[in-house]
Amino acid sequence: MSRRSGILEFAVLGLLRESPMHGYELRKRLNTSLGVFRAFSYGTLYPCLKTLVANGWLIEETGGTPEEALAAPLSGRRAKIVYRLTAEGKEHFEELLSQTGPDAYEDEHFAARFAFFGQTSRDVRMRVLEGRRSRLEERLEKMRASLARTRERLDDYTLELQRHGMESVEREVRWLNELIESERAGRDQQRSAPDGSAQHDSTSGESGGLPRRRDTDPPPDPSDDTAK
Repeated sequence: MSRRSGILEFAVLGLLRESPMHGYELRKRLNTSLGVFRAFSYGTLYPCLKTLVANGWLIEETGGTPEEALAAPLSGRRAKIVYRLTAEGKEHFEELLSQTGPDAYEDEHFAARFAFFGQTSRDVRMRVLEGRRSRLEERLEKMRASLARTRERLDDYTLELQRHGMESVEREVRWLNELIESERAGRDQQRSAPDGSAQHDSTSGESGGLPRRRDTDPPPDPSDDTAK
């Protein structure tokens, strides 16, 4: 399995965990909710769905009302197929959510993982965020070293492009620092609660959640090519 197809399977399972959908709805959600999938097509999605069905992680059901299902053959139209997550599929997705290996830190996979942080445990979120930050700090160090070596040989426009790329990475590192601080603050709050119970945040699944964002400070796009 390629890394790209693995990310798509992860995202499809995550969306179907929320509710069953047919192919058009899935494609729309992938395009609008997960920017990393802006350019993919039905030709990419349906082989993925067939693979997930073959693995026993999804089942296909005829969508619509019973009357619509009966009328479809008479009208020559194909009945809509709705995809539903199976118990095995849910278990597999939860296993994927718990993984914190190097792939979770890469640009496209991190964007997909972050989109489902609301379904991810705090400890896993922390490991993924810290791994991503470490990866970007390494990238930033290499970019600075490269710029220092080649600065005198670059024209003004190429130099400006290099600076723009560095600023994009620096901005994401600052964003990650805010997220990590927020997660740590929530964990400390949970530990210090008088009754020992967590105060749940509807946006994060556990206490803590996202830092309050300034309107003038949009979050960086992890899939932005300039941050690579």
